[in-house]
Amino acid sequence: MTTELTAPAETDVHPLDDAIRQSLRGEHAHFARWSGRVARYHPDVAPHVGHPDTLVDEDWADLAALLGSSATAALRGFGHTPPPGWEVLDTFGLVQMDGTALDVAPDPDAEVLGADDVPEILDLIGRTRPGPYLPRTIEMGTYLGFRVDGELVAMAGERLHPPGWTEISAVCTDEHFRGRGFGARLVRAVGAGIRARGETPFLHAAQANTTAIRLYESLGFTLRRQSALTVVRTPA
Repeated sequence: MTTELTAPAETDVHPLDDAIRQSLRGEHAHFARWSGRVARYHPDVAPHVGHPDTLVDEDWADLAALLGSSATAALRGFGHTPPPGWEVLDTFGLVQMDGTALDVAPDPDAEVLGADDVPEILDLIGRTRPGPYLPRTIEMGTYLGFRVDGELVAMAGERLHPPGWTEISAVCTDEHFRGRGFGARLVRAVGAGIRARGETPFLHAAQANTTAIRLYESLGFTLRRQSALTVVRTPA
């Protein structure tokens, strides 16, 4: 089975209902790896997989071809029943939040992070665990951070980029510097950059992360939809 680099045609869908494939058809097409109706990011950029709402046998075969043996992937939605040889490892709730009403504001203290900062970024991500971040994730969009005495202690940035929208992601603060409002300031600053391009911010959060959800609501985000991620492993 061959891996295609171009996207198949798709019927009209709201960009946020299929944010990964919409990103990989557009702004992030240069990161895309396609096989049939399923797609993934370059493995050094992001672990995200895009797929139709309902996967048929051919989709599962294409996904296995893209990922390789004994690889894990997170599929959006409940109720996925993979073919024999696959494993379902976990399922957890997810919320998608619309930042149309986000109170944005640039922050002069926020530093634009770049490739030279990746080792520090990966260290901060490893300590705070906001979600996956790989060596080339920095290329997905603009990332901002705060430093205290030269140390990177908080960050946030841009991830998925479906048409007209940009996801705010990797929002995290070192535990010794929490309670100072760094996360809120960075979300507003990243949002300001998105809004300046004429786009709308959005984000995802684990349904169980009620503290983060309350913060995002206080900044103007509203719940758009509830969904889930189903974590699966490809056959060995």
